[in-house]
Amino acid sequence: MNKFFEKLKTLLHWGVPVALVFLLLLGIHSAFGNWASFRGNPQLTGVAASQLTEKLELLWTFKAGDMIESTATIVDGTVYMGASDGHLYAIDAQSGKSNWKYHADASIKSSPSIYNNVIYFGDEDGIFHAVDIATQKKKWQYTTDGEIISSANFAGDQVLFGSYDGFLYCLNIKNGDLIWKFETEGYVHGTPAIFGNFVIVTGCDSYLRVINIADGTQTQQVNLGAYVGASPAILDSNSQTNPEVRAYCGTYGNEVLGVDLTSGEIAWRYEHPVRKLPFFASAAVTERLVIIGGRDKMVHALSPEKGEPQWTYTAKSRIESSPVIVGKRVFFGTTRGVFIALDITNGEQVWKFETGSSIVASPSVANGRIYIGTEDGVLYCFGEKK
Repeated sequence: MNKFFEKLKTLLHWGVPVALVFLLLLGIHSAFGNWASFRGNPQLTGVAASQLTEKLELLWTFKAGDMIESTATIVDGTVYMGASDGHLYAIDAQSGKSNWKYHADASIKSSPSIYNNVIYFGDEDGIFHAVDIATQKKKWQYTTDGEIISSANFAGDQVLFGSYDGFLYCLNIKNGDLIWKFETEGYVHGTPAIFGNFVIVTGCDSYLRVINIADGTQTQQVNLGAYVGASPAILDSNSQTNPEVRAYCGTYGNEVLGVDLTSGEIAWRYEHPVRKLPFFASAAVTERLVIIGGRDKMVHALSPEKGEPQWTYTAKSRIESSPVIVGKRVFFGTTRGVFIALDITNGEQVWKFETGSSIVASPSVANGRIYIGTEDGVLYCFGEKK
């Protein structure tokens, strides 16, 4: 019970409304079997609420018109996925058959996010789309001056995302009007995380920034020492004596960092003693582990408090797919086209499936099924055969 109140105290300190605190603590965001946004929740932790059968089997595949780098979103029995052919696909989660598709004029690498029956995503031409699910038509669009790979996140009636024009954008979710935009010093590739009244963004300018959602003013700026393509994962500490909010991310400086957002200082740095290569994938985090894959062809499991290595797993190719934790397993893809599950307690491989094509998209999990897309344009669905 003490841990519960420490979490409550931390969330209230960060400005989370009381009514929302209990939703966050109970995991209501994904408890209904949906995976409504990149990394599964506003804090981008990459942890699924839905469970999976021990023996996963291929249930169906869906072929898009071009490569899939976008991570699928699953809401109310429909899978939504963007592809490089400029289409957003809506696919029946049970059968794998296409329900409908929406055409953008450019490649879609941004993972779709869904809020109140509207899909939000960006494209290669810098256009941010809001598509009404009921009508399957454009609700509104907003044009930036750079490619949009960053996925959308939400705070009340505001939608936030980054662009390659160097800005973090905050728009009115109802009509797409600009509320504010914050200029960084480089591309904003990753998805911004939301915690309380703040948005946390890591970018190619080598900084982690904490920005007040209400007015777009910066409250913290942390020099990470190298540029970052990954999205930050946010976790509040369970410590009863020193509760903290931390952000975790890998960098192109070959490091994984734990950043204390309470003090604005880097709490720890991790670098493998031998394999010194960049980290592009985002981390998955729980109260016990930070799990991240790298271009060093390894998966690293670290302690959230000190960044101490717990185990490593060596793959045969680069890992740019961000891992997702489901129960006692973590799932990720490799550029050699292998979809892998590891036991999170010891890092041992417990399942794999060879797709034959490079995987850079991340897994998504809903209603007892897991989905992954490949660069040859195939979306795979795994689960339990009835």
